[in-house]
Amino acid sequence: MTVKIAKRIVGYKILDAVPEKPAVAEELERAIESMNENVSRPETLPGATYKLKTPLSEHALYVTINDIVLNPGTAHEQRRPYEIFINSKNMDHFQWVLALTRVVSAVFRKGGDCTFLVEELKAVFDPKGGYFKKGGRFMPSLVAEIGECIEKHLMDIGMIQAPEIPEHAKRIMDEKRVQFEARSLNAAPAPEERNPYPAGAQLCNKCMTKAMIMMDGCMTCLSCGDSKCG
Repeated sequence: MTVKIAKRIVGYKILDAVPEKPAVAEELERAIESMNENVSRPETLPGATYKLKTPLSEHALYVTINDIVLNPGTAHEQRRPYEIFINSKNMDHFQWVLALTRVVSAVFRKGGDCTFLVEELKAVFDPKGGYFKKGGRFMPSLVAEIGECIEKHLMDIGMIQAPEIPEHAKRIMDEKRVQFEARSLNAAPAPEERNPYPAGAQLCNKCMTKAMIMMDGCMTCLSCGDSKCG
C-alpha cells in the first residue's frame, strides 16, 4: 500500500528489528515429534494382543495393536497407536476384516484425534442380531466388539480416560446387590454358572450389561450405576 506524505520530513529514526525466537526455542519446536503419516516405522514396536471369543464362530479372533513411542526419554514422550492386525482361523470374514485393519491403521498413522473410531465401530449393529459376552454384556456386532477392544487399548495408553463411578454410588450399588441376592437365594444357579450380576437382571440400555435390577421400586444398574430414579 502506498502512503503519500503531505508534510515536510523534519526527522527520522531507525526502528529496531523484530526480535527473533531464540535459537534454542526453535530447535526445541523442531525436536518435538508429533504423530503424522510421515513418521517412519521403527524396526520394533511395543503393543498388545487381545483375544476375542464370540459365539459367532468356534475360532477366536486375535486383535494386535502396535504403538509408536514419540519423543522417548523426554518430558514430551507419548505413546500413540500405529497399526492394527486381526488374525483368526475363521476365514469367513477375511475380506472385510483385512479392509478394516488397513483403514484403521491409516487413521492411526494420520495423527490427530483417532478416538472417534471407538464410537463409530461400537455403533455398528449386525442385522442378524448381536450376542452376549461372558458376564452378561451385550455386543450388537463383531465390529462393535473390535471397537471396544480398541477403546480398552486407548485407555491403557492414556488416550481415553475411563469413566469413574463416585464412591457413594458404588456403596449404594453394593448394598442393593447384597439385598437382591439375599432375596433370590432359592433361585440362584450353580456357582460355576453364576454371572457377576444377579440372576434375572435385565439389560441396561446405557452400558449394555445384564445388570439392571428392581430395588425399592426403582430400576438400578449394578454395573454403571444408571438409575431410572436419577
